[in-house]
Amino acid sequence: ITNKNEEKSSADTSQENPEDPGLWEEKFGNFVDVKANGPASIGLDFSLHGFEHVYGIPQHAESHQLQNTRDGDAYRLYNLDIYGYQIHDKMGIYGSVPYLLAHKLGRTIGIFWLNASETLVEINTEPAVEYTLTQMNPAAAKQMVRPRTNVHWMSESGIIDVFLLTGPTPSDIFKQYSYLTGTQAMPPLFSLGYHQCRWNYEDEQDVEAVDAGFDEHDIPYDVMWLDIEHTEGKRYFTWDKKKFPNPKRMQELLRSKKRKLVVISDPHIKVDPDYSVYAKAKEEGFFVRNKEGGDFEGVCWPGLSSYLDLTNPKVREWYSGLFAFPAYQGSTDILFIWNDMNEPSVFRGPELTMQKNAIHHGNWEHRELHNIYGFYQQMATAEGLIQRSKGKERPFVLSRSFFAGSQKYGAVWTGDNTAEWSYLKISIPMLLTLNITGISFCGADVGGFIGNPEAELLVRWYQAGAYQPFFRGHATMNTKRREPWLFGEENTRLIREAIRERYTLLPYFYSLFYYAHVASEPVMR
Repeated sequence: ITNKNEEKSSADTSQENPEDPGLWEEKFGNFVDVKANGPASIGLDFSLHGFEHVYGIPQHAESHQLQNTRDGDAYRLYNLDIYGYQIHDKMGIYGSVPYLLAHKLGRTIGIFWLNASETLVEINTEPAVEYTLTQMNPAAAKQMVRPRTNVHWMSESGIIDVFLLTGPTPSDIFKQYSYLTGTQAMPPLFSLGYHQCRWNYEDEQDVEAVDAGFDEHDIPYDVMWLDIEHTEGKRYFTWDKKKFPNPKRMQELLRSKKRKLVVISDPHIKVDPDYSVYAKAKEEGFFVRNKEGGDFEGVCWPGLSSYLDLTNPKVREWYSGLFAFPAYQGSTDILFIWNDMNEPSVFRGPELTMQKNAIHHGNWEHRELHNIYGFYQQMATAEGLIQRSKGKERPFVLSRSFFAGSQKYGAVWTGDNTAEWSYLKISIPMLLTLNITGISFCGADVGGFIGNPEAELLVRWYQAGAYQPFFRGHATMNTKRREPWLFGEENTRLIREAIRERYTLLPYFYSLFYYAHVASEPVMR
C-alpha cells in the first residue's frame, strides 16, 4: 500500500469549485444525500495467485462460485428490502457478509473486509504468466501459466480493517473466521422442526383451525407464526383485541401439544404519542435522528414511523427489556421472535431504505453502519429472550437482515422469494454460501413467498426444505392458502413424508448444529 502524502488526495476537495456540489451532494430520485464530512471511499486490491474458485460475500441470488464481474457490475453489499429479487443479479439484498473465500487443491484462504458501509466487490479470474527460478540454473527462469483471481474491495466510508485468513484447509478457515465473528448459536431443539407461517393467519380461530389441521392429517410441526396483522395497528408488542382477544389461552393450547408461537417485531415504531413504546423512546431520545437533529421519520407498515437507534447500547438494553413478561402483555415463555424489515426498510426512502445522512449514536452517519443495523436488532432481541428466562432457555430469533457475526444470535432466511422452479434451485447455493460464511441456521421460504406454486413445485420444495437448516413454509397475504393438506391426497402424502423425514433426522441435525457451535463446521455442505 503506497501513501503519497505529498500528493493531493482524491477526497481532498478544498480546491474544488464551491458552486459545484457534485462531490458533496448526491441525488437519488427526489432525495439529496448531503455528505457533511465530504466525499470519501476506501479500497484495496488483492491478487490471489493460483486460485480460480472464489466464494462468499452473501447475500445475492447467485451461484455458489462467484462469477467474474464487468465494469459497473460489481457484487454489491448493501442491505435492501428487495421484494421478488432477481436471480443472478449482483445487487445486494437483505444481508451482507463481507467475507470471501478462495479455494484450490491443497489450499483455502479467506479475506474478511470488516466494513458496514456500502461495499462493492469486483472479481476477475484470468490466466497469468509467472516465472520461477530453478536451483540448477538461477539465471534461467521457468515460465508457467497459472490462474489468478484479482479481487477489488471498495467501501463508501470507514477505515481499512481487513483480516487475511491463511488456512490452509477449509476447516482451518472456518475456525479462523469464527475466532473473529463467533460460532453459530446452539438453537433450541424445537426450532429445527417444521415451522408454519403465512401473512397472515387471521385470528385465534384461524390459528386453532390450522393447528388442528396438522393433527387431523397426521403431519408433525413445531411452530405457528403470526405476521404483522396480529398487532393493534402494527404497534409491536401489542395484540389486536378483536382478532386475538386471549393470546395467552391460544398459546396454552399450543403448549398442550408441545408447540411454540413466533410473532413479528420490526424496528420501526409507529408515531403515536398514545403508544407506550413510542412515547418512552421519544422521551429518552432513542430514535435515529435526521441531519437537522430531529427524529428521523419514514413510512413503513404502521404509516409514519420512527426508527430505533439500535447502535446505541442503552437503546438495545431498553429494547431487550420490552420482551419481559410484564412489559409484553399477552406473551408467555413459548413465544419467540421474528425481526423483519430491519435493513432498515423505509417505503418512501432512497432504495426503500434510510437516508445515508441520518445520524446515529455517537454522531455516526447512517452511511457508516447501514449494513449492521439489523444485526443489532437481532442481538438485542436475543438478549431480551435470554433475560426473560433468566438465562435458562436458548432464544430463537429469525432476522431478515444480517451481517458478519449474526450467527451468534439466531437464524436468517433468503427473504421474499418467488414460487418458481428457478427460486427453488437458487436457494441451494444461496444457503451453501451462508453456511461457509458462518451463518448455518438459514433457510428459504418453502413454496416461495410470492405467487401460487403448482402442486409439484410445492411438493419438491418441501422435499428440499426438509434437508435445509431452517425449515419454514411461508407465503404473502394475496396468495392462495397452501397448508400441506390442500393439494390433494397424494400430494398431502408426499409432503407428510418429507416433513416426517425431517423429524427422523432431527437428532442428526441437532448434532450438526452442535459441531457448528463448538467447531465452526457448516451444517449444510
